[in-house]
Amino acid sequence: MSNKYLYRSRISEAKFREIIRLFSVDLNASQISELTGVSRNSINRVLTALRTRIASICELEKPFKGEVEVDESFFGARRKKGKRGRGAYGKTIVFGLYKRNGKVYTEIVPNCSRATLQAIIKGKVDLDSIIHSDKWRGYNGLVDLGYKKHYRLDHGNNEFVKGKSHINGIEGFWGYAKTRLSKFKGMHKNTFYLHLKETEFRYNYRNENLYKFIIHNLRNNPLKLS
Repeated sequence: MSNKYLYRSRISEAKFREIIRLFSVDLNASQISELTGVSRNSINRVLTALRTRIASICELEKPFKGEVEVDESFFGARRKKGKRGRGAYGKTIVFGLYKRNGKVYTEIVPNCSRATLQAIIKGKVDLDSIIHSDKWRGYNGLVDLGYKKHYRLDHGNNEFVKGKSHINGIEGFWGYAKTRLSKFKGMHKNTFYLHLKETEFRYNYRNENLYKFIIHNLRNNPLKLS
């Protein structure tokens, strides 16, 4: 069966386009399966391959330049008894960069140490950028790395805006991400990365026609199911 978007597929091209159209409006696998008549197992395989492609698109984003907000957030079940804050047990730590009036980039990190966070900043943020952050010690020394301007807010003292300095953009993304990901109840840790990157992708291309964007990408490089 010919399908120029999906390599060696038994799903027709028309049916596959329907799947992509439903995915683009953010329906889940069960809803897509019910509406298309394609088995849930087949839909899951297609969506996993599609999310893997989306993740690769996100990882290829060029370094951010301009005014960039940096922050970390914690995803997972409600905190159980134990450590609070940046070392809370049982949480997945995500570090984020947000170019004002632009895109966001996220990365799952093992900790919030200075070495971990600054390695990502160095790799993803142009040295001529203006960085905005809170006063977490992981951001100490960015000027020594070559960043000329670094403005910091003392959230511990209820300082959330100081002139043009704030991190409202990245915090807005965290709210969007947590609301969207909450619908995937019981998400396995192994799939969190793909769902996170899908959320990043949807946010970054929120003003574009996602269906046309995805179809164009797949026309040039068809998906392969594992």
